[in-house]
Amino acid sequence: MQLHSGKREERTGSFCHQEVLCRHHPAHPFQFVLEKRGGSQRVDELTFFLTATPKPFIMEYMQAPATSSQGNILCCTCGIPIPPNPANMCVSCLRTTVDISEGIPKQVNLNFCKQCERYLQPPASWVQCALESRELLALCLKKLKGNMTKVRLIDAGFLWTEPHSKRIKLKVTIQKEVMNGAILQQVFVVEFVIQGQMCDDCHRVEAKDFWNSVVQVRQKTSHKKTFYYLEQLILKHKLHQSALNIKEIHEGIDFYYATKQHAQKMVDFLQCTVPCRSKTSQRLISHDIHSNTFNYKSTYSIEIVPVCKDNVVCLSPRLAQSLGNMGQVCVCARVTSTIHLIDPNTLQIAEVDGGTYWRNPFNSLVSPRQLEEFIVMDTDIIRNQKLGAGAGIRSNKHTLAEVWVQKTSEMDTAQQYHCRTHLGHLLNIGDLVQGFDFANSNVNDEFLNKMNPSRIPDVVLIKKSYNRSKRVKRRNWKLKEMDKDREGMAPEDERQYQDFLEDLEEDEALRKNVNIFRDASKIPVESDTDDEGAPRISLMEMLEDLSLTDATGGEGADMLTE
Repeated sequence: MQLHSGKREERTGSFCHQEVLCRHHPAHPFQFVLEKRGGSQRVDELTFFLTATPKPFIMEYMQAPATSSQGNILCCTCGIPIPPNPANMCVSCLRTTVDISEGIPKQVNLNFCKQCERYLQPPASWVQCALESRELLALCLKKLKGNMTKVRLIDAGFLWTEPHSKRIKLKVTIQKEVMNGAILQQVFVVEFVIQGQMCDDCHRVEAKDFWNSVVQVRQKTSHKKTFYYLEQLILKHKLHQSALNIKEIHEGIDFYYATKQHAQKMVDFLQCTVPCRSKTSQRLISHDIHSNTFNYKSTYSIEIVPVCKDNVVCLSPRLAQSLGNMGQVCVCARVTSTIHLIDPNTLQIAEVDGGTYWRNPFNSLVSPRQLEEFIVMDTDIIRNQKLGAGAGIRSNKHTLAEVWVQKTSEMDTAQQYHCRTHLGHLLNIGDLVQGFDFANSNVNDEFLNKMNPSRIPDVVLIKKSYNRSKRVKRRNWKLKEMDKDREGMAPEDERQYQDFLEDLEEDEALRKNVNIFRDASKIPVESDTDDEGAPRISLMEMLEDLSLTDATGGEGADMLTE
């Protein structure tokens, strides 16, 4: 401490080697007195007088850094030096004394269904889990949750085991507060033993009483083009995966489902995809009078309109007028969610949905077997045709033409037929074309019999004909099929399937909704004799078929490891 004195200063005595005290003077607030003490008496003093405006004095404190060292204690059990802790025991002795994993089972059973490869999640649900997945880890921890209420879970992970050992090992890390607030952490292994148990769904499959709902799809027609198209749509949207069984029968397909929700989803998809109508029925299987629960089997009946692609139809006068005063005799261009019709005399097009069809039904006049082959003798393109008042939309993809044709079976005669066709952009002199002969046929139809005979054409041409054998050899793509129960493919079914494949090649709008895969096993061979006029599917429209045989070594083989 430094003191700055004023003008007066008075000093007496000596202060060497003595105890000196500094205090305020009792009479003067700015006066300090230094006292020299010898024993208990004051020996001498030195008085400093400060002015009324004293200078401030400066006080400095120097604090040295505190240094402390923690000592060790002896373990109360084994006596080794350890840092102090609330239990006063080393970790080894604490672990031998206290087991925080007590009450947690080290071996647990896990139920697994071999048929569907699902694990049982109590009480009655079955879940799909891959090995060492997050879902399987959560399922295993739920088995231990009831016994781990007094500990804290820190970490859990799988230990590697043989895939065929039926063992799953889980490494678990837990913490718990033990004696006097000490927190102990312990790592241990829980072994899960996989036991086989058949789930309820697989049990019903084996008992042949597995389905709860069935969707019956029917179409009263001789051709299956609509079913082939519908099959590809189902495969594209993967709706066949939830079906327990798919059975092909006469005039339709049956889809069997375990739940009513899956069946209703299929019905909604069919109603948005093809023009149809549905009916629902239920049959009581059992009834529990104590719990008042009922067990029903549901049946959904889907009826698709009996019209396929390339069918010749005769509309009612009322329906033809509502569609833009188009002709009653039309050709079905394609069947998607609606029926696409085209008038071969005027190129008018119209779409008929399912509700309109069932209010004004019409039938096909000819089956594919009744189509005959004609050869084009002459053709003349019709341009700038004027339509009447109230006419509908005309097609821009087709060309109207007048042609003279002759049956290939009547080449030795001079009989020729004159007609109008919508295939003017495809037909040339000498081409072969398939059509229906109205002049020499007996058709029993309600609306056709009431028509004026002068408005009924002699021949209606359907599509251009190509060499089928050459098209099959040149085809380097394929389609996938559903796994369904059937006795076998008849020769007629094979011919109808080839017709459907040719329709995909000829109609670009039809194959937009179909997944076409490249056939790597089939190498197309080009030659000078190939029919260059036949339509083909480009490589850009094909998908690459995924094959896992290279990665797994084939179906049923062991997994390949390095």
